[in-house]
Amino acid sequence: MRIAAIVEYLGTNYAGFQIQPNQNTIQLFLQNALSKIANHDIKIQASGRTDAGVHALGQVFHFDTESQRPLSSWQKGANSYLPPDISIKWVSEVDQTFHARFNAMEREYQYLLHHTKTPSAIWYQKAGHYGYEINFKLLDEVLKEFIGKHDFSSFRSSECQSKKPERIIHCASYQKKENFILFKFTADGFLHHQIRNMMSVILDIVSGKKPLDYVQYLFEVKDRTKASNTFSPNGLYLANIRYEKSFKIVDLKNTVII
Repeated sequence: MRIAAIVEYLGTNYAGFQIQPNQNTIQLFLQNALSKIANHDIKIQASGRTDAGVHALGQVFHFDTESQRPLSSWQKGANSYLPPDISIKWVSEVDQTFHARFNAMEREYQYLLHHTKTPSAIWYQKAGHYGYEINFKLLDEVLKEFIGKHDFSSFRSSECQSKKPERIIHCASYQKKENFILFKFTADGFLHHQIRNMMSVILDIVSGKKPLDYVQYLFEVKDRTKASNTFSPNGLYLANIRYEKSFKIVDLKNTVII
């Protein structure tokens, strides 16, 4: 049978989601915990990879097993073997045709920015920091520039393995509360480092370092070396993955609490 699950994790102490030689990764801990419940080796397939230091509120994965266990065992039982910064939030048996990565229709990332002159020792692992003035009227205009289908060649890392640089951004928005700004981005998919590179460009524009047409220039030039430096991973969260309703994957509507 095939089991789907949603997991939350704080990525600070890990070398990313995907298994890597001689590294602590989220996938490694999940597979080890689930294998103990199943009494055989479990290999999981996730909706996507997150880099070192990146967090998740709603990473979706699936795995196959012949072991008959109550759903509570796959969740509570596995959680008992997981470190406190990894927690399975939801599990369900799903159709064999379900694939966490290939059936994903929309992905949502959120970026939590701490906007203060002095960095916070308390928040430094959970939020990116920015100490310059921000023009919030201009911020609305900048975010609109990203909506729609664009070539994001200037926004992806040199290590990106995707064959196609085009992505469709459905939503780019923000909300502000005191010294925190929460950015939300939804799309059909994202390229490696795309959101962190978008954040750098956005902040360079709203602080007056770059003009508003910088975004369109980067879309046209299709050259990563012309764009701003990659922003910190600390405030980036994989928030939600959405599927066709027929797969019955719950939409937890996760959001970073500010």
